[in-house]
Amino acid sequence: MKFSDEQKAIITSWIQCGDSLADVQRRLSEEFQLTMTYMDVRFLVDDLDISMAEPEAEVKAQDDDIELEATDPEIVDEGGQGAVTVDVDAIMQPGSLVSGTVKFSDGVSLGWQLSSAGQLGLIPGDDPAYRPSPEDVQSFQSQLEEVLRKKGF
Repeated sequence: MKFSDEQKAIITSWIQCGDSLADVQRRLSEEFQLTMTYMDVRFLVDDLDISMAEPEAEVKAQDDDIELEATDPEIVDEGGQGAVTVDVDAIMQPGSLVSGTVKFSDGVSLGWQLSSAGQLGLIPGDDPAYRPSPEDVQSFQSQLEEVLRKKGF
């Protein structure tokens, strides 16, 4: 996919302002009418040689010479009615680059997987018609990005 210099500058400004890959993915869809997988957005940011902004907690901890524990695979977002929790499997699902579970704020847990082609998918649970709220999906994508970054993906 080819981007104009103006589009590249806009994408770079989003990242420099602290937008996550999930935010960039959403904004590309809304502002440029481009649908890209999460992994494609990650490759785009790498191709443009853009550095992701560090979260404030990590920057503050480094300034205070406090080591961050990067081995914890779980991140919790205390928003909405409950919390969205993301976990990475110790043994990956067959055919996936990485997989795990997510518990949404309404208490429903689903499996997720990221294919080697960069496609993120939820694995249906007991109720195949279940759809998480848009806020929960956004929180899931943001947390997944952070968890995968900590794990070196």
